[in-house]
Amino acid sequence: MRLKRLFPAALVAALTVLLVFLTLPILAIFFDVGPAQLIDALGAPGAVDALRLSLLTTSIALTVIVIVGTPAAYLLATRRFRGRALAITLVELPLVLPPAVAGIGLLAAIGPGGILGPAIASTGIELVFETAGVVIALTFVASPFYVRQALAAFEAVDSALLDASRTLGAGEARTFVRIAIPNATSGLASGFALAWGRALGEFGATLVFAGSFRGITQTTPLAIVALVGSDFPGALALSAVLVLVSLALLISVKLISGSLLGPARIPTW
Repeated sequence: MRLKRLFPAALVAALTVLLVFLTLPILAIFFDVGPAQLIDALGAPGAVDALRLSLLTTSIALTVIVIVGTPAAYLLATRRFRGRALAITLVELPLVLPPAVAGIGLLAAIGPGGILGPAIASTGIELVFETAGVVIALTFVASPFYVRQALAAFEAVDSALLDASRTLGAGEARTFVRIAIPNATSGLASGFALAWGRALGEFGATLVFAGSFRGITQTTPLAIVALVGSDFPGALALSAVLVLVSLALLISVKLISGSLLGPARIPTW
């Protein structure tokens, strides 16, 4: 009997410790930064450039991830073929790579002296120490977060709906657009949020592969690190902005996924 009473209390205690541990550092940022100080700090040299660059590069990276990752995840979810498990493992591998290793890998693959470096250079495209390199780094580290969630979302779609769509005369492309995507909206939105959050916070791979040059490759996380030693209030202000952007993104995705989800749909032709 005593154990039955203690176990619920232990569950509540564990949740309380977890919530305090996860939220206290975030709340502490806003305790030290007032609205006026936040606005002043955003006027510091490089702050606006870093925020603009982060929003630009993450938007481009997420666009690429969604365009390529959505059909790739659908293929993995709806096909059983030799090597599928290996393909999924390779997709997931960047999830567990240290960020610095990801940056080194990008240098070894597409850097000036990398495997594809000469071929890329022959086209006149420059990636290292350029904004395009930031987009490449963000895409590499963030894409597994979207693809993994999209894969799970497509696997959860009732296969009877897909079969019924084809029975009614829809081709696979139309079934993908009209049935699979609408019924996987929640999972796709969650993956989008996770990938964007990962891209917004990316630091190591970007620094190693693209460097940290104001207005060119210095994203907000890199600017925060640069400010820590010289302007801690400025670093807090930029951190607060990222927290607010991330929170707004998370809430928006939850609202969108909740409002867009409806009963499973079968098109009529």
